Amino acid sequence: QVQLVESGGGLVQAGGSLRLSCAASGRSFSSYGMGWFRQAPGKEREFVAAIRWSGSITYYADSVKGRFTISRDNAKNTVYLQLNSLKPEDTGVYYCAADPSGWATRDGARYDYWGQGTQVTVSS
Repeated sequence: QVQLVESGGGLVQAGGSLRLSCAASGRSFSSYGMGWFRQAPGKEREFVAAIRWSGSITYYADSVKGRFTISRDNAKNTVYLQLNSLKPEDTGVYYCAADPSGWATRDGARYDYWGQGTQVTVSS
């Protein structure tokens, strides 16, 4: 069992930056693939970024490529999402998720564990 706790969300102006963190419990964190997803009001959850267990492979949604960076620190059981050049359309609840297979994937169905989410609001 893995518990995930996100933090770092908040209200920021367009063009600003935030750094989200996701702290994981359990000894197997370093073997999990980790992903970030988001859900805007009235919209379906969408993939944002993912990182393989080793940190060597990352994937990004086209809408955030070049602006967001996913990283992980296995010694701290934490995955990060750096959000730069934020836009109002980036507003939503951001969730981190863990995939025990270790792979980085865009498919939310592959993730077994989810955090409670952290709100990101970008004002124009």
